[in-house]
Amino acid sequence: MNQDKIRELLLLGENQRIVYKASAKSSLAGRDVCGFLNSGGGYVVCGVEDNGDITGVDNDGLAMLEKQIHEKLSPKALVSVEMRTLEGKPVFVLEVPAGKDLPYAYHDTIYIRSGSTTKKADIETIRDMVMRQQIKPERWERRSSLAELDSELDQGEVSATVRDAQKVHRAFFRNADNLADVLEDLAMARYGRLTQGGDVLFTRNPALRYPQTRVRAICYQSDKTGDTFSDMKSIEGPLHWVFEQAFAFIVRNTQTRAHFRKGTPQREDVPIYPEFAVREALINAFAHRDYTSPSGGISIHIYPHRMEIWNSGSLPDGVTVETLSKGHISVLRNPDIAHVLYLRGLMEKAGRGSMQIIKACREAGLPAPTWVSGDNLGVTITFTTPQATHQVTPQATPQALRLIALLDHEMSAAELMEALHIKDRKHFRDAFLQQALVGNFVEMTIPEKPSSPLQKYRLTETGSMALKKSRGGE
Repeated sequence: MNQDKIRELLLLGENQRIVYKASAKSSLAGRDVCGFLNSGGGYVVCGVEDNGDITGVDNDGLAMLEKQIHEKLSPKALVSVEMRTLEGKPVFVLEVPAGKDLPYAYHDTIYIRSGSTTKKADIETIRDMVMRQQIKPERWERRSSLAELDSELDQGEVSATVRDAQKVHRAFFRNADNLADVLEDLAMARYGRLTQGGDVLFTRNPALRYPQTRVRAICYQSDKTGDTFSDMKSIEGPLHWVFEQAFAFIVRNTQTRAHFRKGTPQREDVPIYPEFAVREALINAFAHRDYTSPSGGISIHIYPHRMEIWNSGSLPDGVTVETLSKGHISVLRNPDIAHVLYLRGLMEKAGRGSMQIIKACREAGLPAPTWVSGDNLGVTITFTTPQATHQVTPQATPQALRLIALLDHEMSAAELMEALHIKDRKHFRDAFLQQALVGNFVEMTIPEKPSSPLQKYRLTETGSMALKKSRGGE
């Protein structure tokens, strides 16, 4: 099997950095994991020769490989390990993100990637990594929280995390019975205080301190945004609980379709949107959202023929709307929070999740979902039903119609604001531009660089049809 075919089957994308290993020895794979963490991320595939010959590995060694890499890697990082089958043989796929806490060491040695090889880092390279880390601002999730451990910690959530990690064989705690030790092992507490990441995950109501942790969910009675809705909920609490409540809201407010199991006449009703795709999209919103702004958060909008999940913050650096459908090296905005989600079995394929979402939708007979992103727009993923694709044009809000009526040529955001006589950039972004982008009425001229100073917007065919319809055309 050639390497291109292997990439395709493993959904690794065309341009990802990949190392093939004939065996699953942790002493060898661990060095490459460390090198990728220090050098922008990549994939290690065990059980495949460099020329593409598939040798396979002992599938009983998966847990041991993950355990040894976790124990010998310092500092700890989210390295996803899964087993896949190629030509009837098991292979291990290790997904390594771009590390945020450089330098990383494996078995007390720092490795980097140099071209297509992994090598020990020299003193100058190590010094450069340390100096660059020292001038970086501390991540939001690492800062100390004002929450009181004694009175505000939800001990049940910490215990549930330990149980979940043990259930999926990812439990690597010094003392699982000591909550303080567990929190420190998870990088969620330092010097006897919770970090802000620990607050988000493990206190009874982090929204008291961080309103951006709330989730707002609305189910509308028509495909047009308005005041008529059938269900609405504001959800707050520890992250895992909020996630489960948000998912339950989606399940009870989305359509079902009849499904007949192969070989049986028994009918079962399944959600119109594949459960895996929805859970993956939702957990990505929790893991990748920008927690720094009190005005941020997550919102869920459910319509009869589409569903939108929005989170604050643009796509991580190096990830674009285009690369989402092709696979990308995982880039984690909140690696500590993402690591806990991984330990609980909620987050598996950070760099391939979008490709898995697309695959699940297509297998269910649905259109591929679409993403819209920008520095000031957040990230919106939109799922649609087959009926939605047969509508002549989606409904445009009055604000979106006002904007697209101006686009007889390409215009920048500043030019649009001036033409609309709007001075408040946030109001323009939320009420006008985001609505037009999400509805596919306008598109960016430089979609791969949403925040480019040269960015402009132009009318799409959908926008032209909506505008014509609003003016009484056919």
